[in-house]
Amino acid sequence: MENSEQDILILVVDDNQYTLRIVQFALQNASFKAITASSGEEALGILHTEGLPHLAVVDLHMPPGMSGFEFCHTVHQFSDLPIIMLTAVNEEETVIEGLEKYAEDYIIKPFNPGELVARVRRVLKHLGGFAFHLDALTRIDDRLVIDFPQRKALIHGDPVTLTPTETKLLYILMRQAGQTVTTEYILRRLWPLEPAYEDRLHVHMHRLRRKIEDHTDKSHPQYIVSERGTGYKFHGGERRDPCV
Repeated sequence: MENSEQDILILVVDDNQYTLRIVQFALQNASFKAITASSGEEALGILHTEGLPHLAVVDLHMPPGMSGFEFCHTVHQFSDLPIIMLTAVNEEETVIEGLEKYAEDYIIKPFNPGELVARVRRVLKHLGGFAFHLDALTRIDDRLVIDFPQRKALIHGDPVTLTPTETKLLYILMRQAGQTVTTEYILRRLWPLEPAYEDRLHVHMHRLRRKIEDHTDKSHPQYIVSERGTGYKFHGGERRDPCV
């Protein structure tokens, strides 16, 4: 599902109030919705109460609390939220670490607000929007609700705990709901810095399916359908063709 820019919510995390105002104004002037947080801790609180945004713009150093990298690491324990680092830190090793581990892009301060907006649009165009409304509780249908920050699924209201990998995997599939997500893409997003093979993914996929699918009819999964030789597709609850 494609989202119009008026529907896109962007979280801006920076300990400098002037930077927050500049970035928020630039994004809102480009028709995005933008909310701000002055620390990683405040930003995590927003995610727990308001739900996930479509993208986050994050500063690296935010003393005295959580750093930008620590915030990104925590967020990636329950999602694959696209992140753009916006920071004055320009050391080569830090830039490489940010891009390899956490960020879709890395912008050095001082920055041009117009360029920031252009990079936001590029990332969103590359990754797509999100097919479900990202409230604190993301409702799939009358049976299944996902709480990403708490890493749990609610099946008819009963909580089921998800591991960090299962939660992130579910986010990746739900972000492109209705489209086939290739195995190669999933492996790259789940384990960007280490060798990963299909067998490893199959184990996590099997465990995730055991937790969220209705097993009264195992040949017709409600949510995650295998596409032979290609990858997986997430559906919004209606039953589909037999899994292959």
